[in-house]
Amino acid sequence: MMAGLLPTRLWPELSRRRHDGPIVIGLVNNMPDAALKSTERQFRELLADAGGRRPPRVRVFSLPGLARSATGQQYVDENYDDISELWDAELDGLIVTGTEPKAADLVNEPYWSALTEIVDWAAGNVTASLWSCLGAHAAVRHLDGIKRRPRKAKLSGVYECIKTADHPLVGADPACWRTPRSRHNELAETELVAHGYQILSRADEAGPDIFIKRAKSLFVFLQGHPEYDSGALMREYRCDIGRYLAGERDNYPDMPCGYFDAPTTELMLEFRERVVNLLLHEYRIRNRFERVLVSVPPSVVLGTDVFDRFLERCRLRDFAINSTDDATIGLTTTSTLAPSLLNSIATLRPTPSVEPVMRTVLDMGILR
Repeated sequence: MMAGLLPTRLWPELSRRRHDGPIVIGLVNNMPDAALKSTERQFRELLADAGGRRPPRVRVFSLPGLARSATGQQYVDENYDDISELWDAELDGLIVTGTEPKAADLVNEPYWSALTEIVDWAAGNVTASLWSCLGAHAAVRHLDGIKRRPRKAKLSGVYECIKTADHPLVGADPACWRTPRSRHNELAETELVAHGYQILSRADEAGPDIFIKRAKSLFVFLQGHPEYDSGALMREYRCDIGRYLAGERDNYPDMPCGYFDAPTTELMLEFRERVVNLLLHEYRIRNRFERVLVSVPPSVVLGTDVFDRFLERCRLRDFAINSTDDATIGLTTTSTLAPSLLNSIATLRPTPSVEPVMRTVLDMGILR
């Protein structure tokens, strides 16, 4: 769904000052390492589709001050332009993504000053700019002091959005569409309207979807993720499960709303039942083996038979009841996972039998 993503009908406005050569779009990609490359790919593909016979040239940047692994930072250093080059880039349009927040208040994030500088620069140097998710929350905070509000639970899933205005950005779109959402915070529609923002679409369960404000240039804000591919929410859900298993979050994550089909939902619930009630609660694996980490590879989430074989092969049922330390696991197990266990890591390994199932989930055309 292309609503709000500088669609083809906005191309003439973007290219008014550029009579020859491609339209140049800047992408400030601030996503964490796990989603860095996929986010870049998703936006590149959507921009290419929007450009049609006149595909844009995309220059990619990233904010300084973001926490990255050595591998992630190396990718940015080798493939992205330095943020200092943005100011003289002569862009026609700009897209700024969100990132994973660390501070309760965005103004306390280490990249806040750099992000607000981009907001100010965009107002007078591009025809239109698009601000996605946390990027949108940060921009309205800087422009009008509107603070986002934390939700009681993470909003994750595919939600129906209703068009609420006939602005050119959505004028040719149908009356409703479905858009992926993934966030812990939200903006109040009443505050946005009071500060002069125009709401172009909304979702009953998720609030404002696309909203805009014109200053010196057009600001377009998204609380949804129309750029997500069909597997994006699955990857995020798997990551949240991994954090729960590693003890980094207290509650097992809810499944994305309106995303999985019935058979997949049943498998997910079965896996949750076995992990929570068997490994973590009944056998108290975390309490007995404090240094044991459980990771969740791509295909094992659906492979509950793999989970059973893992427990049997590693004799974890006996260890969880009778053993008193991690070393015992590594010294006495005869399974093929012994090297991992010697390092105090319990790994759920995928098998070829479940990989086709996972590929089907990731390739499902659920984002219509």
